[in-house]
Amino acid sequence: MAELTIAFVDLTGSVSVFETLGNDRATKAVTKLTQWIGSMGAQGGGTVVKMLGDGVLMSFANNHEAVDAMVQIQQEHAKRLLQWPDRLKLMMQIGMARGQVVVVDGDCFGDAVNVASRLSDLAGPEQIMATDTVIRKLGPRHNVRSRSLGPMRIKGRVEPCEVFRIEWQPEMLSEFLTLPADLQALVPTKDAVFGGIELGWLDSLQPFSLTDLPMKIGRVPEADFVVSDPRVSRLHVSIDIRSGNYVLEDISSYGTWVRFVGGDHVIALRRQECLLHSDGEIAMGAPFSDFSAPTVRFKLIEGNLALGPGGARK
Repeated sequence: MAELTIAFVDLTGSVSVFETLGNDRATKAVTKLTQWIGSMGAQGGGTVVKMLGDGVLMSFANNHEAVDAMVQIQQEHAKRLLQWPDRLKLMMQIGMARGQVVVVDGDCFGDAVNVASRLSDLAGPEQIMATDTVIRKLGPRHNVRSRSLGPMRIKGRVEPCEVFRIEWQPEMLSEFLTLPADLQALVPTKDAVFGGIELGWLDSLQPFSLTDLPMKIGRVPEADFVVSDPRVSRLHVSIDIRSGNYVLEDISSYGTWVRFVGGDHVIALRRQECLLHSDGEIAMGAPFSDFSAPTVRFKLIEGNLALGPGGARK
């Protein structure tokens, strides 16, 4: 066995490419891009384990080189995308994990391989998601910035795994980046089972079951949860669930701020996501420091509860 950093690069947007170009030309385009990804990884010190259709699995003995290679791949591809028509844009979502890996006939097996694959599924377009083992081994002098998304329950693993998003875009390296929250406060109870989410604003209280997700909070009547304040965008945030984890995404014009019960840590979001790991509050259009900011309370409901908009707990 060897300790390796595993990177799984998956392409997103291929459906539109195949519809536009047809099967033959689209297959050639996807193959050319995956080959470029593999060559970039190899130049960065990695080994291409295998090509998986529109994905590439790579391994790195050196953790620093792995992170640097994935950041460079995203940055170089972002420049290329500026010249591509919208319908032909293939973006990358990357998952990374480090651990003991068994190498058999050039293929890799182990928990790190499975986790990297799961994280690539959880990542959005142009995102790099990595486990805490990858981030912690970088050391304090490494110049890559990251944001903790908290512990996630990943399919195939008993214990939650703390996940970070690597901020590779220059515009992300701004004042809105916050330090990771205290780990002890983030770890959920081992047997916690969430049955839904309950939102509150002023006198309005509304529960949503897992089948109601994704849902959107916004100013217009079309929103699933309406907050009538001019600082709130028409559709301000989206809440969804991925692998048993609640994820909030800012889709607003002026930003979103999230804080959790029992902590002072505030996550500032501008077109970004964060994990809702416990009860807390969401400030929309203005930070919590503005006492008049429209603030939505959220509560994660435990247990097998049948809830829906306007429904009652059972």
